[in-house]
Amino acid sequence: MTRKVMIVEDESLIAIDLKFMLEDNGYEVVAQANNGETAIELAFTYKPHLILMDIKMPKLDGLKASKIIEQQLGIPVLFISAYSEKELLLYMKQDNILGYVMKPFSEKNVLPALEVAFHQIEKFKRINGELLHIQTEIEKRKIIERAKGLLMQAEDLSEDEAYKKIRKESMQTQQEMVRIAERIINTLQVNS
Repeated sequence: MTRKVMIVEDESLIAIDLKFMLEDNGYEVVAQANNGETAIELAFTYKPHLILMDIKMPKLDGLKASKIIEQQLGIPVLFISAYSEKELLLYMKQDNILGYVMKPFSEKNVLPALEVAFHQIEKFKRINGELLHIQTEIEKRKIIERAKGLLMQAEDLSEDEAYKKIRKESMQTQQEMVRIAERIINTLQVNS
């Protein structure tokens, strides 16, 4: 997977150094911004996987920009800054903040921080995918349960008999049980 990164840094020399460092190590720098307002616009346009963002910038600082990006796009941020005040650490408890790299930085501290950040992004995607699968299965189960209930009422069947009837039709027609259940629900609701 190509790892798309956007750099948000108001000091142009630092931004250029970061860009070359990232590209030399296999990252794709999809956009660069020098203030928070531009960062938000570019995030909407390029949808990077991760934003490497300075905290102190003109117009709109990195903290406020990252909050807007989190609310609108959910793109994770790895902060870079020369400041380590305690109040900044409080702001970094947003869900999309994956870490903090102190200036001056080098490959020794930026690259491991990026690797950890991308590992967390992949882990989140995997967990989110598993959760979506579980939710889908629960919804399917609810539909099958509803169809069983309607069959039990309409045909005076036991729960087991209703389930076996749905399963048998599923096997005969080679359709998912949920499709058979949906058809049963539609048919029995129209007839009642």
